[in-house]
Amino acid sequence: MSRKLTILLATLGSAALLGGAFFFQAIGYPPCAMCIWQRWPHGVAIAIGLIAMLLPGRVLPLLGALAATVTAAIGVFHTGVERDWWEGPSSCTGTGQGLGSLSGGDLLATDGPRLVMCDVVSWELIGLSMASWNALLSAGLVLLWLSALRRS
Repeated sequence: MSRKLTILLATLGSAALLGGAFFFQAIGYPPCAMCIWQRWPHGVAIAIGLIAMLLPGRVLPLLGALAATVTAAIGVFHTGVERDWWEGPSSCTGTGQGLGSLSGGDLLATDGPRLVMCDVVSWELIGLSMASWNALLSAGLVLLWLSALRRS
């Protein structure tokens, strides 16, 4: 497989994962804060991929691999928070510390934005949450980027 094709596949992979995240949001699964964090590196990887298709060299595939590694790592961390393996940020977990400024009326309001907790799994497929799927698939994208780096 050529360098350009490998970069294209990695770029399309990030685009598909980002598109999937927006699709789930559109059908009623609003993202939590950590879900949003996982989106940014995919956007960066897409931009890197578009540039790397035009420019030779090893730096851009290395940066693409780094971006994919970052989103995979956030996905692993998020999975751990969802599974209670470790504690997540108090601002978006069930510890309640991030909710202290909200009144009972705010928490019960149905016309405001929906509060999405990072430690609650809202969707699963074969026992894996969206964060878990992002971690696994992004790890595959890291391998594609590293393959492109090797071909550079």
